[in-house]
Order: sequence, then C-alpha cells, then structure tokens
Amino acid sequence: MLLQLLLTLTLCSTFSLAHSHYNWSPSSSSTVAAAAAHPSEWRPGRATYYAPADPRDVVGGACGYGDLERSGYGKSTAGLSTVLFEKGQICGACFEVRCVEELRWCIPGTSIIVTATNFCAPNYGFEPDGGGHCNPPNAHFVLPIEAFEKIAIWKASNMPVQYRRIKCRKEGGVRFTINGAGIFLSVLISNVAGAGDIVAAKVKGSRTGWLPMGRIWGQNWHISADLKNQPLSFEITSSDGVTLTSYNVAPKIWNFGQTFQGKQFES
Repeated sequence: MLLQLLLTLTLCSTFSLAHSHYNWSPSSSSTVAAAAAHPSEWRPGRATYYAPADPRDVVGGACGYGDLERSGYGKSTAGLSTVLFEKGQICGACFEVRCVEELRWCIPGTSIIVTATNFCAPNYGFEPDGGGHCNPPNAHFVLPIEAFEKIAIWKASNMPVQYRRIKCRKEGGVRFTINGAGIFLSVLISNVAGAGDIVAAKVKGSRTGWLPMGRIWGQNWHISADLKNQPLSFEITSSDGVTLTSYNVAPKIWNFGQTFQGKQFES
C-alpha cells in the first residue's frame, strides 16, 4: 500500500512539472490561447524606454498600425523582443507590466497595460546581457517614456519587470482599414479586444462566398479579388479560437484608404 502511494505521488509530481514547463513556452499555441482567455502567470523580463523625440513607435512600426495616436493606441504601446514578437503574430495582444526588484527606482503598487505594436530588433553585435537587450533569449519591452514613467523613475533605464498576457479592452468596434489597388485588397485589422491578435481572416462580397485572406505582416491581411462595388463583410478569428463575423461593414461605395468599424470581441 505504501509503495503504491509513493508511486502515485511520483507520477503526479512528474505530470505537474511537465505541465508547468509546457505552459512556460512562449511559442506554445496552447499557452497563447490560455493567456488570451485568462491573465497568465507573471514572468520575468526587462524594459527600456524611448524618448518623445524618437519616432520609432509613433508612425509605422512592425505591426503596420500606422499613426498610433490616430489609431487609438496612444502611448500605451510596446515594442517586443524576438522571443515575444512571434514573427508578428502577437501584434495587437495586450500585456500588463510592473516594475520589480529595483525598489529604489520602482513606483510601488503600479502597473501598466500596453498593446504590442512594434518589434525590437536584436543587435547581435552585443551579448544578450550587454547591449543586445532584445536579443534571444531576452523577454524585453521597449516602452514610450510616458508609459515607463508610470511604473519607474526614468533614471532606472534598463529595468527588471514582470509581465503577463491579459485580455484587451478597447472602445468601439474592430476597425478594418482597406488599402490596395485594382484587384489587390489589403486590410489592416486594428482595435481588437479580447485576445487582441488575429490568426485568420476572411472577406465576403455581396457576389462572392467567404474568401480566406493571407497575412502580409503584422495584422495586415490581403487577397487578390475584384470586390469593388460590393458591400464587404469580414470574419476574423483571434488566437483564443473565438470567431467574430461582421456583415456589411463596408458599404457598396467603399474606397481604398477608408476605415470601417465592425463588431467587437468580448473583453
């Protein structure tokens, strides 16, 4: 009886360790889905900031959101290192970040919520523990100084932090910005609540069925199809497996360069 009890405890302990290790992997699709549905566990990382004069995350960026002020993201944004960026899949996801360890620089009891909008490229001319802040295997956030100063004094510079994936809360519906020319249609999907990041997108004209779109980069999706003079509907799926359908988002007389608003995910 004692031997059986010891064997049972050993097997349970082994499963618990394996399960914990699996959930730690940032590349795990199960982890992404779980983190999007519920706040994930706090994990260690570091954060730096860029000054207001540095336009790196104001216009453009690796997620393609363009002018972040006009897009509604403001200063609550972050550029992510390689291990977090997931080749752009993570664009639109939300994180809670708090300052730890360096208590002389931290603002006690504070945290910030930021949306992933950019990529912090690695610099292999430096070691990860030197100047290569965004080199693998570092989990690193580059924040606007306005966001950084909500959790730490600016003199802290490269700060130890903790972060966790959380659900996004957004005002209004999901935004679809239509670009392209001729039969090439490019759609930027932004202001996404819930999981925040989109893993699949489809478009439908009044004279077509549902047409799958391919990811160009970040949250820019495209298709080659003549959809002019047709109202457009969109179906999008977030990383937690939730699908949202918005019918007749763009009217029949839509034009390239216009932005339209659809339904919104629960947050």
